[in-house]
Amino acid sequence: MPRGLQSDPATAGGRSVGLDELRLAEVPMVPEIRLHLAEDAVVWWARMQAGAGPELPTPYWASAWIGGQALARYILDHPDQVSGRRVLDVAAGSGLVAIAAGLAGAARVTANDIDPNAIRAVAINALANGVEIDVIGHDLLDGDGGDAELVLAGDVFYDQAMTARVVPFLRRVVARGGRVLLGDPGRADLPLDLLRVVATYSAAAAATFSDAEVSQVHVLELAGL
Repeated sequence: MPRGLQSDPATAGGRSVGLDELRLAEVPMVPEIRLHLAEDAVVWWARMQAGAGPELPTPYWASAWIGGQALARYILDHPDQVSGRRVLDVAAGSGLVAIAAGLAGAARVTANDIDPNAIRAVAINALANGVEIDVIGHDLLDGDGGDAELVLAGDVFYDQAMTARVVPFLRRVVARGGRVLLGDPGRADLPLDLLRVVATYSAAAAATFSDAEVSQVHVLELAGL
């Protein structure tokens, strides 16, 4: 069981959010990993909103986003990138990238997300894949990643507001000597001037509902300052 969790992974604040209605499935680009996913995230979210109300946060954790898939694939194919290191996965969502880091031999893996349902999803997904993950449910983006030697982030440049918060955080990680690896299909807000491409994968048959037009997805490293 991931450390730091004491609550039932199928509830949020005592209210069911339907995690028990998700299906355990292989991730297309990373079949070594299985996640509890919504078969159709849009329909699933609408059903959950009908029961929980419009205040339910967008369930990013109910899909295996394409950038996270590419980053997880890269980690499993290059375990030397994480082996023996302290790893932090920010905006972890389903926990896919954190799980890949655990399977690849990281010394310690921490998954961070501010959505309580994402934290619960990380719990059940880590259990399903037999890895141990620390979880943090509060916002870390005003810091510098603490003692993490490697910070991982998949699909964090999905809008301007998130990009404006993530970029300074990631730059602080690099400034204190940490390393940053990202997964992204090339969204409009991606700060390309700060990044170098480490690997590129075909997105065929792996894109989520939000990335249906994507043909390629990249793993990128934030350049030194």
